[in-house]
This record gives sequence, C-alpha cells and structure tokens, in this order.
Amino acid sequence: MRTEAPQPVPGRPALLLPEDRHHPAEIAIADLHLGLGALRSEGFGFAETQARRMVEELLGAASESGAAGVVVVGDAKHPLVGAPAPVGRMLFEFFSTLLGEQLRVRLVLGNHDVGIARHLPREVELLPASGWRRGPLGLFHGHKWPSPRVLRSERLIAGHLHPGFRLAPGHRSAGGKERCWVRVDLAPPRSRRRSRHAITARELLVLPAFNPLSGIEALNKGPPAEGRTFLVHRFLAPGVARAYLLDGTDLGRLPSWAATRPRARAPRAP
Repeated sequence: MRTEAPQPVPGRPALLLPEDRHHPAEIAIADLHLGLGALRSEGFGFAETQARRMVEELLGAASESGAAGVVVVGDAKHPLVGAPAPVGRMLFEFFSTLLGEQLRVRLVLGNHDVGIARHLPREVELLPASGWRRGPLGLFHGHKWPSPRVLRSERLIAGHLHPGFRLAPGHRSAGGKERCWVRVDLAPPRSRRRSRHAITARELLVLPAFNPLSGIEALNKGPPAEGRTFLVHRFLAPGVARAYLLDGTDLGRLPSWAATRPRARAPRAP
C-alpha cells in the first residue's frame, strides 16, 4: 500500500508528517539555532525576541495543520557545546511552551546539540544523531551517516544544509537570498548487493532552516560551505535534486556542480 507523502505547510518552513497507524500527524522542522545572536557583550534580548517569534510561528503551523506533535530535526540550539545560562533558560521556555499546548515534542540530535539534554524539560524525547525511523519515513539531521534502519525508509527527511536560492533583491529579502526546500529523487543502488549503509530510499526532502537568521546556502551560486558538503555529495549528487520556495514556486533542478564534484567519504556510523 502506497503511504501518504509528507507535505510542506504552505508558506512556512515546516513539514507536515502524515498520521499513520502508530503516529499522529506531526510538524517537522530543522535548525532552530536558539541562542543565535546572544552575545555576552550585548545581552540576550535579540535572541529571546527571535525565539518568541519562532515559537509563535511553530504553534501557528501546528494549529493550521492539525498536528499533535513537533519533531525538531536537529540543531535546536546554536552554541556548539553546552549553552550559557540565559540560552539554557531560553531553550527550556521554548520547549515548555510547545508542551504547554499539549504537543508531543521530539528532538533528533544535530551537531549543535551537544549537551542540550540538561536544558530541556524531561518530557522532550531525545532521538540519536543516527536518526529516527517513523513508519516509512527516516529523519536525520544531516551531519553524519544515518543508521541502516533509517536508510531503508521509503523517504528520508534531513536538515543541516540551510538550503536557499539567491534571487533579485526584493521586498521579501533585501539581500536576495530566500530559503527553499530541496527534493531529491534518489537513484537506485547500482548493485543488487546492498551493504548495511546503502541508501535504498526513493526520495530525500531537505528542510529549510526554521530560523531565518541562521544563514542560507545559495545553492544556485555554488557548492555549500565546508561542513555541509557531505549531505550534498552523498545524497543530492547521486539523484535528481530540485528546489522550491516556501510558497511552492518551482526553481528547477540544482546546477551541475552538485553532481560533478567528487563525493565526500561517509562518516563512520555511530
């Protein structure tokens, strides 16, 4: 039986994961980077304001779509290791707000989430950086190789890339960069002999960064910054990748650099 595909929430950097036999409908997002802009020399007010804006947008997306839960696909916080006390409080308040609205909350650990557990309400379910299998869907952040179980999902969902396009500057973006989705039709394995780490999923969807201030990789202008190339070379390059703006505008296939650069070596499985 063909399963229902996840769908972007119109106009928002959020994905609706459909209800199945074991899970209610949930919202998936990535790259909150809570604490970004929190400088000790300048205080934490800016970061706190941004956190409030993001939790309001997330609650709006959940309400519009009728979702009963939220899955953060990595990088809930911005500091790479641990968090200063004000950022820790920000994390606790952000996730407490979601829980207070009766949403189930899960976090797939990303590369920025080292030491995050002590700053979260105990009701938040932490999932490993090797990813989480949710029925036919496999969710992983994108900074390390996912588990074989995740790779055997029908569809993969990742973050980490902060995908975007550089367009002509306009009222929506003074700098011309806009966040986008990336959908990849994955090529089937070349050999019938499948290793433990073979990618057998038929599709990958890369989430836009939920925090609009966390940086955007303009994929139509060149390869991403070092540190995000693994996701491109191992997942985008072997397939056919297309980009879409948050309003659904089809930006076409990604340029040829994604398919011609040499592949990066896969990180060791955890």
